[in-house]
Amino acid sequence: MIDRATVDKIIDAANIVDVVSEFVTLRKAGVNYKGLCPFHDDKTPSFIVSPAKNICHCFACGKGGTPVSFLMDHEQITYPEALRWLASKYSIEIQERELSDEEKQEQGERESMFIVNEWAKDYFMDILNNHVDGQAIGKQYFRSRGIRDDIITKFCLGYALPKRDALSSTALAKGYKEEFLLKTGLCYKKESQYERGDGADEGAKRDARPYLVDRYSGRVIFPWFNISGRVVAFGGRLLDSRTKGVQQKYVNSPDSDIYHKERELYGLYQAKKAIVKEDCVFMVEGYTDVIAMHQCGLENVVANSGTALSMHQIRILHRFTSNIVLLYDGDEAGIHAAMRGTDMLLAEGMNIKVLLLPDGDDPDSFSRKHTAQEFKDYIGHHQTDFIQFKTDQLLKGVTDPIKRSEAISSIVKSVSVIPDQITRDTYLRECTIRLQMNEQTLISTMNRFIRDGKEEKEKEREREGRRNSSNAPQHNEGGGQMPPEELMDMPPGERQYAIGLHTAEEQASEVERMLIQSVIRHGEAIIFEGLETEDGQAISLSVAQYIDYDLSQDGLQFRSPLYNQILAEAVGRCSDEGFRAEQYFVHHPDVQISQLASRLAIDNYQLGRGFEIKSKDGDLRQRVIHLILDFRKDIIAQRLKAIQDELRQAGNNMDRIKQLMIEHKNTQQLRDALAKKLGNEVFT
Repeated sequence: MIDRATVDKIIDAANIVDVVSEFVTLRKAGVNYKGLCPFHDDKTPSFIVSPAKNICHCFACGKGGTPVSFLMDHEQITYPEALRWLASKYSIEIQERELSDEEKQEQGERESMFIVNEWAKDYFMDILNNHVDGQAIGKQYFRSRGIRDDIITKFCLGYALPKRDALSSTALAKGYKEEFLLKTGLCYKKESQYERGDGADEGAKRDARPYLVDRYSGRVIFPWFNISGRVVAFGGRLLDSRTKGVQQKYVNSPDSDIYHKERELYGLYQAKKAIVKEDCVFMVEGYTDVIAMHQCGLENVVANSGTALSMHQIRILHRFTSNIVLLYDGDEAGIHAAMRGTDMLLAEGMNIKVLLLPDGDDPDSFSRKHTAQEFKDYIGHHQTDFIQFKTDQLLKGVTDPIKRSEAISSIVKSVSVIPDQITRDTYLRECTIRLQMNEQTLISTMNRFIRDGKEEKEKEREREGRRNSSNAPQHNEGGGQMPPEELMDMPPGERQYAIGLHTAEEQASEVERMLIQSVIRHGEAIIFEGLETEDGQAISLSVAQYIDYDLSQDGLQFRSPLYNQILAEAVGRCSDEGFRAEQYFVHHPDVQISQLASRLAIDNYQLGRGFEIKSKDGDLRQRVIHLILDFRKDIIAQRLKAIQDELRQAGNNMDRIKQLMIEHKNTQQLRDALAKKLGNEVFT
C-alpha cells in the first residue's frame, strides 16, 4: 500500500505534458498541445493536452484525464500501478508494506503474468552473465555476432540453459505458479511417454503426469518490451551450430492476455525518444537488425519480426512520426516485405522511403562488414521514395503490354490511397514523367480507384449499420437500457467504468451538463456576498452552494446520480481552506468523476494568452442564475408534455380532465414567468 502523503507527492510532481509525450508526439497549439489520440484511429490531431490544468482530453472519443487516469487507460493498469510508474519517472521513493497472502491472491491475472515475465527476463540475464554455460555459450554467441556488452545490457539479452526444465523448476521453487508459466508461454506441457501408451506397467502409467517443458531451452533470449517498458513476451534463437537443417530458428511467445504479436514492435521502447527527436523511424525485419543499428548509433529503429505490418502497429508509430524508412535486405523476401506494407502506410498518411541493402545483406550482416559511419552514409545516400521503388521493382525488364499495364495500375492504386490531395497530385505528376504516360489517363484511373474505395467503405458502413441495428440497445429488467455492444465487449472493470459515464451522459440534459461544468470549474467561487438570512445573519454563497440552495427550495435534483454526487461533494468541501473544485474533481479517486471533470474542465478551442477574456464575478453569477432558470424551464416543459399525455389518456373522466386542465394552466403561467425572467431580469 502507498501512503497518502506519497500519493500526493506523486500527483503534484506528475506533469501531463511529460507523461503524454512518452506515448504521443505533441505539437504546441496556443496555450495547449495537440497530438494524435492514442485511444482511437485518429488521423487529424484531436487530443488536447493542457499544461495549465494538468489534464488531457480527446474531443473525438472523449478519453483523457489526469496523468494517473491517462496511464490507467493507455496502459490498462490499476491505480497503484500508475502511481508506481509516475514515482519511477520522477524518482520518488515509495515505502510499501509487504502484501499478505490474501492480497497476493487478489492480484489480477494480468499483473501476475507481467511479474512472471519480469522475473524470467532477470533469470535469463543472470544465466547469461553469471552461469558458466551462459558465459561460455550464450555470451560467446553474442560476441561472435559483434554485439557489445553495453548493447546486451540495453536490450536485456539472455540465455536459457539446455536442460528442458531449468527455468520451470527454478520458478516453481521460488513460488511462481505453474498457471502463469503456461499462460505467458514460458513453458508448455508435454505428455509423458506412459500416457502415449509406451511400454510400462499399469501402475507407472497411472502415476505418470504431463510435465512442464521450457519453451526456450538452449536458446539465446530477446525480451519484448511494450511501449511503457514492461516485458510482454520473449523470442528465443537457436545457436548457429544447431540451425543447420532447422526451419524454425526462432521461437516466439504465443499470443496471451498481455501479448498480441500484431500489436507490438520489437525495440519501440528503446527507440521512441530517438524517433521523436529524429522525426523518422526505420523499419527492419528482425531482432539482430535492430541491435546492429543501435550499435551504429541509429536508435530510431523498430522491427515487426517477420510478420506483416498491422494497422495497429502503423498507428502506434504515427503517434511519434509521419516519416518511415523501410530498411530490408535486397532479396526477394525483402522486396516482398517492403511492397506489402506500402499501401497501408500511405493510407495512414505516412511518408515512405525504401532502402534495400546490397548483395542480399540485412542490417545485421551489413553492419559487420562496414564501419558505423559507412553504414550511416549508405543509408543517407540510398533511400528512395516509394514511387521510384515500386516503379523500379514492378517494371524492371517488363516488356509485355498486359504486365506493364497491371504494374502501372498497381502504382496508381498506391497513389490513390494517400489521404492528402496535394501529396497525391504531386506523386501522380511524378508518375506521369517516370512512366511516360498521359496525365489524364492516370488521373482517370486514380479517380476510379478512389471512387471504388469510397463505395467499398460505404458498403462496409451499411453492413456495420445493419449489425448495429440488429444489436440495438435492449431494455433491462430495471427499466433502463442495456449499454451499447462495444461497452459490453470491454473487460468487466473497464466496462463498469465506461457504462457509468455513458449512463451519466445519457441521463443529463445540456443545461444540466453546463450547470455541473460550472460546479467543477468554479464551485468554490463566491457569487453572493452579504445575503441576509431570515434570522438576520449575513452569509456568502459559492457557485456550488447557490445551485444547491436554489434547487433544494423545490426539491429539485439532477437526473444523473453522478452529477448529484459532484454537487453534494462540492457543497460539503466549499468550507475547506484552500478548496479548488476543479483540482479536487479532476484528481478525484472515483475514476468516473475524474474522467467527467477532465472532459468538462478543458475547452475544445482556446484563445492565446493575448486574446483571453477575463470574466468578472458578476458575469459568473448571471451565468449561473441563467442556467438555473433554464434548468427549471426544462423541467416545466417536461411537465407540460406529461400533462398533455395524461389528458389524451384520461378518456371520459371529467374530474381528472378538469384537474389536469387547472394544473396545465398553472404550469403555463409558471413557464411564462420564467420566460420573462430569462428575457429581462437576468441581464438588467
